[in-house]
Amino acid sequence: MKSFEQLRIVFFGTPDFAVGCLAGLVDAGANIVGVVTMPDKPAGRGRQVQISAVKQYAEAKGLHLLQPEKMKSPDFLDALRALNADLQVVVAFRMMPEVVWKMPPMGTINVHGSLLPQYRGAAPINWAIINGETETGVTTFKLKHEIDTGDILLQQKVAILPDDNAGTMHDKLMAAGAELLVITVKGLADGSLQEIPQTNIAAGELKHAPKIFKEHLAIDWNNPVIEINNFIRGVSPYPAAYTSLSDKQLKIFKVHVVLEVHGKPAGIHETDGSGYLRFAAADGWVYTDELQLEGKKRMGISEFLRGYRKPLSP
Repeated sequence: MKSFEQLRIVFFGTPDFAVGCLAGLVDAGANIVGVVTMPDKPAGRGRQVQISAVKQYAEAKGLHLLQPEKMKSPDFLDALRALNADLQVVVAFRMMPEVVWKMPPMGTINVHGSLLPQYRGAAPINWAIINGETETGVTTFKLKHEIDTGDILLQQKVAILPDDNAGTMHDKLMAAGAELLVITVKGLADGSLQEIPQTNIAAGELKHAPKIFKEHLAIDWNNPVIEINNFIRGVSPYPAAYTSLSDKQLKIFKVHVVLEVHGKPAGIHETDGSGYLRFAAADGWVYTDELQLEGKKRMGISEFLRGYRKPLSP
C-alpha cells in the first residue's frame, strides 16, 4: 500500500472550481503526475484563444499537461497509460469514457458540488439556491457509468445564507471540496474509507441539477417574490437572470423583496427616478439593487437611475 505522497495521481478538470481542488492536492504534497484539461479554443466576439483555468495553474506549477481533442483517441490513451496512475481525480470535467475512468487500479474519484444523491447534474450550485435550500455541500465519490451515481466516499455540509448567490457558494464549495478531496485521497491511501452506495442514503424525493441555458434565464414575474429572489440569486453573477426595460435586456444580479397585495399586473415596473426601480410580482414587489442594462456596465440602482435618461416605459 502506498502512502498519500507516493500515490501517482492524474487530475482531470477545466474551470476555477477544479483549480481549487488541484491546488489543494498540490499544497498537501500529493504526487500529481499528470493534468488533463480541455483543448484551447477561440471564444467571444474577437475569437481569442481561451486557456482553461486548470491549464494556467498546471503550467505555473510545472505539471505535466495533456489536452486531448478526443478522450478515446489511441494517442491520448497511450499517453495516459504511460503515466501509470494509481488514482485519477476528476472535477468539473466533461463526460469520460469507461476506458479512461477504469484505467487506474484505484479507479477514478469525483468531487461534486452537492450532497449526493441530491442535485445530480451540471448545475448543482445554481439549482440548490433556486430551489430555496438553506444547506448544500460537497461529495467525493467513485466514478461509474451513470452520471453522479457512484458510491459515496465522504460528504461535507455547507450552509446557504440568505445573501449567498451562485458566485459566493461557488467559492465556499470550492474551498470545502478541496479540503474534502485531500481527506478522501488520504483515506483511500490508508484504506480507512468505506464506500456507501447512494441507494443506501435516505434522500426523499430527488432533485436534479440540469444545465441552465440562456432561454431559461428570463424572470417570470408571475411567480411569488421569494421564488423570484431565489432564482436571481441562483444565477448571479453568471449567467444572470434578465427581463426587459425600454425594449432592452436588463440583467438583474441582486434584489430585495416586499410582500404586498398591490393589484398591479405582473412585471409592471415603478420608479421614483432616484432611489428605486421595482417590479410587480404575484404577491409583492421585487426591488432591484444591482443590475446591468444591455450595452452598459453593472451598477447599483442609484447609479443606474442617475445615468438613465430614457423614459422607463413598461
